[in-house]
Amino acid sequence: MTIYHAPVPETTRALRGGTRDLTQYVETIRERFDSVEADVHAFIDETDRWSRVDHAVTHLKRRYPAAGERPPLYGVPIGVKDIFHVDGLPTRANSELPPSELTGAQAPVVSALLDAGAFVLGKTVTTEFAYFAPGPTRNPHALDHTPGGSSSGSAAAVATGLCPLALGSQTVGSVIRPAAFCGVVGFKPSYDRIARDGVLPLAASVDHVGLFTQNVPGMRLGAAVACPDWTTEPDLDRDPVLGVPTGPYLEQASDSGREHYRRHLDALRESGYEIRKAPLLENIDEINERHNDLVAAEAALGHADWYAEYGDRYAPETVNLIEKGREVAVSRLADARRGRTTLRESLADAMAEHGVDLWVAPAAPGPAPEGIEDTGDPVMNLPWTHAGVPAVTVPGSETADGRPLGLQIVADFGSDEALLYWAEGLATALSN
Repeated sequence: MTIYHAPVPETTRALRGGTRDLTQYVETIRERFDSVEADVHAFIDETDRWSRVDHAVTHLKRRYPAAGERPPLYGVPIGVKDIFHVDGLPTRANSELPPSELTGAQAPVVSALLDAGAFVLGKTVTTEFAYFAPGPTRNPHALDHTPGGSSSGSAAAVATGLCPLALGSQTVGSVIRPAAFCGVVGFKPSYDRIARDGVLPLAASVDHVGLFTQNVPGMRLGAAVACPDWTTEPDLDRDPVLGVPTGPYLEQASDSGREHYRRHLDALRESGYEIRKAPLLENIDEINERHNDLVAAEAALGHADWYAEYGDRYAPETVNLIEKGREVAVSRLADARRGRTTLRESLADAMAEHGVDLWVAPAAPGPAPEGIEDTGDPVMNLPWTHAGVPAVTVPGSETADGRPLGLQIVADFGSDEALLYWAEGLATALSN
């Protein structure tokens, strides 16, 4: 077993302020890349990566010669999940389809990050079309274990210190789960808070654009750029009341996952947080089935033309999804889409009834499973994704062999700023 830990993240303040030279910083990233990437496989191979990066760095230095005029993400290398379109880089989505079929205009969220001074270090590995067929990425904390998926490469790239910010997506649990497995921070905003334009769809009704960073302050900075109309300082002057969703939802976690979850709750209580238990998601089996039918049906619709022509090039996992989706009745799809709003409203009602500001739950059933053929079960993330409410995972604890487990924190729909504001204190409490 080989374990890589992310180095202390570089602050953009040093780059913006001129106390850290951008060229020298990129050289440290390249040295780190050369030392770990062959083991972790977070990025898509690229023959001219460093000449492209050098060109981007030269452009940044010429455009922003004065430290006082540099934008918030000046000199920040980013990883971009390979379902996002990026000018000058092909989109392959870990598939065997011709890249010419997968073209499109650059994703606006990529443009927003670049306009804020970032540069693209490279495309990161995804499972095929952001579903379950895995790529070669390994968990930086335990190379014989999965990093999670589908945003496998983005989570691993941030965890290894190759980039402090990466883009991912979540349709079931593809940001929150790999962030937990890799010991980093993952944020899935409210549905449609970040535009999905320029991103290959899996299931448009529940696809979310998300972010990975090494800590919550970094996430707040990245979210302020990626999310339109972000309020950097929400008007909050108290600690949140935390809700524990009792019932069959929590029973989906493993014994190990529930034990570490109890430790996380104990740490939060010791730090002074009020925690209230509340029955929630008691119909979780119905929610799971509804969400899975929705994803399958919309994947079948979205891939209909490609699948008709290139069906023999799809991985078995994706074939099974599409074939299942073709059997979902139109009435069932309509019911599943309506169910998103119904669940969102019931979560808001429960928060009001019990006086809860945030829900806290396991970010995955347990630590990362062994092997890289299975990216793990997203069941702990599914209901929050179905409802489209914002969620963030923060590092919580580790197993005896060093595999991380994260705590998933969930807010009411549209309360993204409050979620990340409060998450900073919760993350500090868990790290003490």
